[in-house]
Amino acid sequence: MATSKRQWSKSVKDILLINVSGHDKPGVTSAVTAVLSRFAVTVLDIGQAVIHDQLNLGILAAVPQSSETAEMTSQVQSELLALGMHTRFQPISEADYQHWVEQQGKSRYIVTLLARKIDADHLAAVTKVISDHGLNIDKIVRLSGRVRLDETHQLGRACVEFSVRGEPTDAVQFKSELLELSSRYEIDIAYQEDTIFRRNRRLVVFDMDSTLIDAEVIDELAYEAGVGEQVAAITEAAMQGELDFKQSFTQRVGLLKGLSADVLQSVAERLVLNEGAEHLISTLRKLGYKTAIVSGGFTFFGQHLQKRLGVDYVYANQLDIENGYVTGRVTGDIIDGQRKAELLRQIAAQEGLRLEQVIAVGDGANDLPMLSIAGLGIAFRAKPLVKASAKQSISNLGLDGILYLLGYSDKDTRLLD
Repeated sequence: MATSKRQWSKSVKDILLINVSGHDKPGVTSAVTAVLSRFAVTVLDIGQAVIHDQLNLGILAAVPQSSETAEMTSQVQSELLALGMHTRFQPISEADYQHWVEQQGKSRYIVTLLARKIDADHLAAVTKVISDHGLNIDKIVRLSGRVRLDETHQLGRACVEFSVRGEPTDAVQFKSELLELSSRYEIDIAYQEDTIFRRNRRLVVFDMDSTLIDAEVIDELAYEAGVGEQVAAITEAAMQGELDFKQSFTQRVGLLKGLSADVLQSVAERLVLNEGAEHLISTLRKLGYKTAIVSGGFTFFGQHLQKRLGVDYVYANQLDIENGYVTGRVTGDIIDGQRKAELLRQIAAQEGLRLEQVIAVGDGANDLPMLSIAGLGIAFRAKPLVKASAKQSISNLGLDGILYLLGYSDKDTRLLD
């Protein structure tokens, strides 16, 4: 909207920041802009927010003739007084305006604060870290729904999004401090670049065990086979990154030899979805996203969830069965961490998507390769190693907290119901 500096000095005499505040009502913006139009004012910037029915409107206005500025401000004030609004006018120098224009090239990021309940100390801690690292907060938006006064003591889900500008003085230290706050206050804090891809993600790839469901299926099968403790110990070491996944997987499947295949259906039927899984996938489908399960578990259970949730793709290990019994082997190659990343690339290519448009969600060390290549990689209720290594993490809300990271508010998603 800005002209060049040479044209600027010829066409504009005064720049004013007009701030309007008061009880929100129809016609406020119309009244202001109607006056500005009479004086051929150029609107350089405009922004408005309403908090608890209190309106705050800002207009950066370029007035062509200095001789008309006093009359223009008088008319604006008169119109707004009639509406019961307060008005303040602040002159802006051409140098300050030019400096503001030059700031638009700076990087922009989104910091998202998620918690069961957001308190003032959470906001104070997060905004202090943001400030200490030289970032400027341009906008703050509450994405979670309004809370009744008699429910403020209850733990539900809350989210506030900060739009920030600039580069942190030390990006590694900045992330480390946010991670420390997450642990100290039992909150989640996401920090992502604000690019055109943020609201243009189109594919979400999920791990299955301990991500979509609150269980490790191989452990459930092992208990049915009477080798539960042995397999659980190996599973935990593998998820912590202490053992090679393929080697540990082969050991665990081998211990299942002789298990009746009839057990698989009963295990599938008792699987419990993790909090928010059904709401998340249902919402994603309504918004036109594709979804996939890419798992180091077994296809039988992935396909069971596919039917239940309406997932588009399932890739997992095929448990080998002969004469109604598990042989202790799998058919085909084992899906490990690298294979998960390859499958993510494959699905994205099939859907005609860039990797920046893909979200990956997982909890274990074997999920890190796919989390690292996705545009948005999220560690969900993950092991410490995974949480520290992933770009983002959610540990205190359900899976549907991911909708907040995409910028969707509770109001947005309610419209889909």
